Amino acid sequence: MNARDAAARRPPATEPLSSLDELTASLRCLPGVGPRAAQRMALHLLQHDRDGAARLARALEGAVRAVHHCERCNTFTEGQLCHLCQSAKRDPALLCVVETPADLLSIEQTQAYAGLYFVLLGRLSPLDGVGPKEIRLERLLARAGDGVVREVILATSFTHEGEATAHYLGQLLTARGLAVTRVARGVPIGSELEYVDAGTLAQALRERRPLDR
Repeated sequence: MNARDAAARRPPATEPLSSLDELTASLRCLPGVGPRAAQRMALHLLQHDRDGAARLARALEGAVRAVHHCERCNTFTEGQLCHLCQSAKRDPALLCVVETPADLLSIEQTQAYAGLYFVLLGRLSPLDGVGPKEIRLERLLARAGDGVVREVILATSFTHEGEATAHYLGQLLTARGLAVTRVARGVPIGSELEYVDAGTLAQALRERRPLDR
C-alpha cells in the first residue's frame, strides 16, 4: 500500500465545534429544548442581546460555583443551611417530604404550609438504579426521628414511582411512631408537583389524610 492509499483509508479528522455550534449544543441541556429551539436561542442571544448573553454566562458560572445543597433539607442554598431551615417562624414539628427543590418551591408558593422540608432529590425507581441510598433514606429517618418532628407529610408526585416512594417511606416512618400523612388527591394523578397550580396544591395540603397501611 503506498502513502496515497494509506491516506485515503484514514478517517477524516473531526473538526472542532465552532463557538456558535458549542453554544447551541450547550443550550440543548435545558429541559424541552430541541435542536431548532437551541439554535434559535443561540442566534437570538448573539444577534439581539449580547449583553444578556454575557450576563447569563456570568450568572451560570456564579451559580454553579456558589450554589449547593442545604446540609439539613437538601434544597439549594449558598450557605450551610437554607433560609427555611434557619427561620424561627417555621413549625419544626411538621416535616414535608418532597422529591425536588422545584417541588419545595411549588408548595411554598401556596402559602398554605409553615413547617420544614426534606428534599429526597429523587424517587424510588429500581429500574433506573434509584434505591433507598440514592434518596438519602438514612438522613430522612434520622431527621424525622429527632424527637421534634411529630408529623411527616409525604408530598411526592402522584406517578407510579412517587406513589411507591410514599408507600415505602410511610411504612418505615409509622413503624417509628410518627404520624404520617399524604397530600390529598387534589393533585391530578400522574402529575409533577412543580406543574400544579397553587390553588390545587393548597387544597391538597389542607385535605391531607393518614397514609393507608
